Amino acid sequence: MKIAILSRNKKLYSTRRLVEACEERGHEVRVIDTLRCYMNITSEKPELHYRGENLLDFDAVIPRIGASVTFYGTAVLRQFEMMGVFPVSESVAISRSRDKLRSLQLLSRVGVGMPKTGFANSPDDVQDLIKMVGGAPLVIKLLEGTQGIGVVLAETKKAAESVIEAFMGLKANILVQEFIKEAGGADIRCLVIGNRVVAAMQRQGAEGEFRSNLHRGGTASLIKLTPAERATAIKAAKVMGLNVAGVDLLRSDRGPLVMEVNSSPGLEGIESATGKDVAGMIIEFIEKTAKPHRTRTKGKG
Repeated sequence: MKIAILSRNKKLYSTRRLVEACEERGHEVRVIDTLRCYMNITSEKPELHYRGENLLDFDAVIPRIGASVTFYGTAVLRQFEMMGVFPVSESVAISRSRDKLRSLQLLSRVGVGMPKTGFANSPDDVQDLIKMVGGAPLVIKLLEGTQGIGVVLAETKKAAESVIEAFMGLKANILVQEFIKEAGGADIRCLVIGNRVVAAMQRQGAEGEFRSNLHRGGTASLIKLTPAERATAIKAAKVMGLNVAGVDLLRSDRGPLVMEVNSSPGLEGIESATGKDVAGMIIEFIEKTAKPHRTRTKGKG
């Protein structure tokens, strides 16, 4: 097969591992810088060009689109879809998951467990918003934040009011969420491929840090999932429409709660913690699933 990987940096661990997995299985693979692609949008024969060359005859595309280039990256992926190339995860699904508010509303609609979450526009509603999610301590998140950036733990009601008002004063869109104390600064990353969880790790925040992101000094270890956690992760990925997803869960007294569904999960932490060949599993999924024009949305929406 001829496989394209949309990635801005071929030296990144996840990109390198996907290239290795393709080559090990005898596929032709090419890393394409998302932002260097440009499109001929026509009803007759849509084209995608890259550094002066017309990109033709790819069987599948693996999107590794960074959060900062979501708009352009999904446009490029949509063009691949219109040309009949099989996407590992579709452009519409990636757009859904990148919009934190939209993704939580979609999860809420089908009854997936998640922390109580508030969203408001006016500073006049702050006190009722805090009460709505169960009061302090609570977590305040920038809608556009990634890797734990723009996430604040407000320990008191007064601190919560100050932080929310400050963000609103800057015209920043924020979510206010209940703080799940029993999680103890740890979360679970489930790697979902197709309809199953293929690997899982627990991420523990550094001393004095409530965020468990590995980029912020957190540590990763192997963990055994409960049937409820496994089912929740699979359902969350399915709601987003993602074939490959990193689903972040918290263990709470009322069962597993979804924090986020990531459309481009990093492979380094989970492969190191579990010893599993996750990159190889992604390529295996492509081998079993990829067919021309097998995009549910065909670039629509």
